[in-house]
Amino acid sequence: MASGDYHVADPFRFHFEISWEVANKVGGIYTVIRTKAAVTTAELGEQFCMIGPYNEKFVRLEVEVTEPELSITREVLAQMRSHKLKVTYGRWLIDGSPNVILFDLNSARDKLEEWRSELWDLAHIGMPDNDSESQDALLFGQLTCWFLSEFRSRIPGPRPMITSQFHEWQAGIGLVMLRMKHVDVATIFTTHATLLGRYLCAANVDFYNNLPYFEIDKEAGQRQIYHRYCIERAAAQCSHVFTTVSEVTGDEAEHLLKRRPDVILPNGLNIKKFSALHEFQNMHAKSKEKIHEFVRGHFYGHYDFDLDKTLYCFIAGRYEFSNKGADLFIESLGRLNHFLQMADKEPNNPAKGRTVVAFLIFPARNNSFNVDSLKGQAITKQLREVVNELQAKIGAKMFEAALSGKILESEHFLDKEDHVKLKRCIFAAQRSNLPPIVTHNVVDDAYDPILCNLRRLQLFNNESDRVKVIFHPEFLSSTNPLFGMDYEEFVRGCHLGVFPSYYEPWGYTPAECTVMGIPSVTTDLSGFGRFMARHVDHPSSYGIYIIDRRHNSVEESVQQLANYMFEFCSMNRRQRILQRNRTERLSDLLDWQSLGKYYRKARRMAIEKLIPEYNKRMRRPPSVTSIHVSKPFSEADSNPPSPVSSRPSSPTTPDTQDLGIVMAKTGSDRSSNNED
Repeated sequence: MASGDYHVADPFRFHFEISWEVANKVGGIYTVIRTKAAVTTAELGEQFCMIGPYNEKFVRLEVEVTEPELSITREVLAQMRSHKLKVTYGRWLIDGSPNVILFDLNSARDKLEEWRSELWDLAHIGMPDNDSESQDALLFGQLTCWFLSEFRSRIPGPRPMITSQFHEWQAGIGLVMLRMKHVDVATIFTTHATLLGRYLCAANVDFYNNLPYFEIDKEAGQRQIYHRYCIERAAAQCSHVFTTVSEVTGDEAEHLLKRRPDVILPNGLNIKKFSALHEFQNMHAKSKEKIHEFVRGHFYGHYDFDLDKTLYCFIAGRYEFSNKGADLFIESLGRLNHFLQMADKEPNNPAKGRTVVAFLIFPARNNSFNVDSLKGQAITKQLREVVNELQAKIGAKMFEAALSGKILESEHFLDKEDHVKLKRCIFAAQRSNLPPIVTHNVVDDAYDPILCNLRRLQLFNNESDRVKVIFHPEFLSSTNPLFGMDYEEFVRGCHLGVFPSYYEPWGYTPAECTVMGIPSVTTDLSGFGRFMARHVDHPSSYGIYIIDRRHNSVEESVQQLANYMFEFCSMNRRQRILQRNRTERLSDLLDWQSLGKYYRKARRMAIEKLIPEYNKRMRRPPSVTSIHVSKPFSEADSNPPSPVSSRPSSPTTPDTQDLGIVMAKTGSDRSSNNED
């Protein structure tokens, strides 16, 4: 064995990250560990490895199966395989190409009863017979403990610095067993959202006001998740370092798991920077044109609004009607519709003539696209083909006439048959029924909460409605016959993302909007909203509107959201371009290159707790400093925090002075008006 294999002088020589979603897409944690992998691999190299369950579907697509270079890892895997366990080692084919170890849980199924008894004997946590997901979590945890125990035992010499980070309760049993067996490995437990918190919010209880008063054991027992709750709480209590992804989840964990997090680990993204600032504005314009094409088809026969004065806003996510704030959004759309109708009666109102198309993108049970939606796109496509054909014909006629020294008269532009063909297309594009408010045939649509609330508010896409609504009960993809664009491209083409969530431990949707330069609405009950409020002065100046849902009543929150959206509608094109430039500048805050330091801090804290003499062995690094974004220089201190305050005139300060970021960040707000 090479002597270099046993060198443990460097800090964090070995780090293992354990999650149910390693090379196994289930939910949002997959995005977290997948996007963070490049930063951790760049820091730790071959000393970093991820551990997860074996899922053949994803392994075939995402994992290059190899054998480990490190001899200790080879020995441990060989030892486990000698017990007829199927263990796969390889590289996850994502940015950073991290090493992964994947356990086939079925190969250890015969040890289930033995390990269930061991869990009860050591931790007094029972495991019911009818919960297959918990049984899989038990197998996964025991296999992880087996591997890390064997790995640690094969390293001689001084105490090695091995850290292990466990994500969510599904991985928690591995941490609990390591601690119960006194394995010399530093442990970190990360909860992205407490298990009981999700269940309580799904029941539409007044969660945050009653958080200190819940009878936790009773609530978990009534929902038949007491054993899962015990696993999560034991992992939080046993870990050397306990972490959550946001302050709001930290408050939740303090009451439900009875431990305050030691470190907050905000979720980040891999940020792609553009060589020139105007590039992302150009991408917005191109994507917006694709949405224009859809809107023209969807509203055929009732296409009576100006697309140049139309704004696109959207909400998207899992179909949790109240938790994701869809109820608040729809109610606010009703108010906004009234505000815009009143604005049309005021000649000098900046929102006069404005139309808003609101998209609601939530996956719901459906029986494919409805006829009206498909027909509209087909009719529009046919009309465009006819117009393009006539356009080419007219161009040829004009060229021939000009070549012979004549000017073609307008009455000679179209032949009689061309008039007939064009009229037939125009007549086909007429209809008496209103444009549909949903693109699919939704199963049990009479009871669907989104459709029921749209009907209650009478948002039917009438001619008099200044707010048009489209419910798309499917995630977007480039193969979608209506939009023909994926989710990222759709977001780039919109003007505003609205995510007034009630329960949102972090909130990747507004974060994704931010890195693409799209303003968004969030709440003080989301991790993202709380993070931005802490790190950015006057977030609304940068296109981050934060709704107060913690202290306001529902009515007050609805009114605040409606006012924010109307304020946004009142901005002119110049102001929106300026705001998008500011929004895009915040992307540095959400880059894993910036946020990875919090994970380094958690690993160092875990090592310090495991090895008290650690500080004597290693040079202590600089403390983690917080990034802060100040108010834009172009806004006077006396002004309200929103760019709307300067509606009557454009900013007189040079745009290059509008750099409110206290980071190494430069750029210009100059953009041509046609980029909106």
